[in-house]
Amino acid sequence: MTSRRRFLGTVAAGGITAASPASSARTANRSDEIEARVTRRDFKHLYKEDLPTPCMVVDLEIFEKNLRTMADHCRATGIHLRGHVKVHKSPEIAKRQLALGSIGVTCATVAESELMSHSGISGVLLTRQPTSKNNIIRTIALAKRDPTFGTVVDDPLVADWLQEAAAREGVKLRTAVDVYAGLTRHGIEPGEAALELAKKVNASKNLKLIGLMGYSGGASHTHGWSERKKKSAEDTAGLLESAAAARKAGLPVEIVTGGSTGTYNIDSETKGLTELQAGSFVFMDTLYRHIGGKQDPAVYSDFGPALTVMTTVISKRHPRQCTIDAGNKALLKPTDEVKGRPEVKVENQGAEYGILVWTDADKDFKLGERVELYPSNLDMSTNVYDRYYVARGEQIVDVWPIMGRAGAAQR
Repeated sequence: MTSRRRFLGTVAAGGITAASPASSARTANRSDEIEARVTRRDFKHLYKEDLPTPCMVVDLEIFEKNLRTMADHCRATGIHLRGHVKVHKSPEIAKRQLALGSIGVTCATVAESELMSHSGISGVLLTRQPTSKNNIIRTIALAKRDPTFGTVVDDPLVADWLQEAAAREGVKLRTAVDVYAGLTRHGIEPGEAALELAKKVNASKNLKLIGLMGYSGGASHTHGWSERKKKSAEDTAGLLESAAAARKAGLPVEIVTGGSTGTYNIDSETKGLTELQAGSFVFMDTLYRHIGGKQDPAVYSDFGPALTVMTTVISKRHPRQCTIDAGNKALLKPTDEVKGRPEVKVENQGAEYGILVWTDADKDFKLGERVELYPSNLDMSTNVYDRYYVARGEQIVDVWPIMGRAGAAQR
């Protein structure tokens, strides 16, 4: 009986060729060599075809253009960027944004705040109020470690808890009041309630009021720029009125923070926010691309799609259909799109399997071919991968770790 090893193959430009036990060993050694080179950051002669799949690939040229576009916009309009890290979870990306003028980063979890702060990122703002004993302790520890760190509150009780914890450690905690801006998941009522909470924070010995926050999440993905502008204005009106009332009352309003990739050029026009929490613009995804832009109602083209999930065609037993090695566990979605083949339909077939379906008989995929997919939702997709392979064309030029996935302490 022929051994299984004799059927192992290596992927070449023309597909998969038969391999002997010796060539299989060489292939295994090549895989070990690639991992060793990544560890020592030696990317010479390393290409996309060498990578394991599924994996995440960043197009460096498009990515850098996205960062420059946002940085140029912020400089031109006078608004600051404190980009959200939930999209990329990468200190490498955060540092590149700071180098272009960002004033810090925003994080939705204490764990991500710790990861960014411990990586040397300043100006971290935790945008979800800490309420558990564990999170309060860690929040105060971050403030003790880095005086530029801050968080938010939307409840007077939490302000009391933070004051008590900060007092025990002799820390002054930078704190913003989180104001309702359309999402019922958080935010104190705008107006008098928000003003009273701001006064309470300002009067607390160990809390330092820095301003207000409000996130119009419903506006960020509203289709059509005009409708999005209208939705954003409606959602943020209470926030801006609350900020004005706080200033009138003589309270220190250093920041009014919020906004998103979908509303970045709306928020800067209204002049109400002092800073943006936009994050998705660094990569973009298919859901954002279809909301339409100010110049193009069909496609939101202000920022380019810089991130793909690279997969391999692993089976072709049916006409105009092939199987790829990315499924549920790779966060494959029917709304994902095939790079260079927008007409191809994406289907999910289980934990490790996906299906590509097309109608044009003249356009086919080959067994062993690498196929890149634009993901639907960046936050969810990056959360299941460990690294970004950074490419210039076909060549891999860098690898950036995706942080914050392993271990209970990171949750």
